[in-house]
Amino acid sequence: MLGDLRKAQEIFHATLREAAVRAARGDVPDEPFWLFSDARWRCLEATKSDLQPEPIEMEERDVTADAESQIQRLDPMQLAVWISAAPDPQRSALALFYLDEFDYRDILDIADLKLTELSHLLSTGRRQLQAWLDSKFPKHNKA
Repeated sequence: MLGDLRKAQEIFHATLREAAVRAARGDVPDEPFWLFSDARWRCLEATKSDLQPEPIEMEERDVTADAESQIQRLDPMQLAVWISAAPDPQRSALALFYLDEFDYRDILDIADLKLTELSHLLSTGRRQLQAWLDSKFPKHNKA
């Protein structure tokens, strides 16, 4: 989500330290994904002072049946870098979606989104990713 391994490790450790302190005090929230939400907000705070990308219009293409195999051809780091370049909350939605560990309700809770927002962010992000995948793995037209 940060695009910077060092910052990600620092935030990961800070989040775990805070969780341990809260657990020792018996102050653990009832929310099932509070730790993920806390980590997300820490990441957002860490990126506020960073250089922010200018919003640009990205090409979009309909998601194809080849999308899954195209994604599997990527080095996981390439996908992570592509996702980390997205603006938030799209970045959070895509990261949680492609982790393939959460259902839609979980993503809504962690990213603090409404269903229509999540649907739009994922739909747009997946179409933009498809355009990028098609440029990275062009299909050879047979004449």
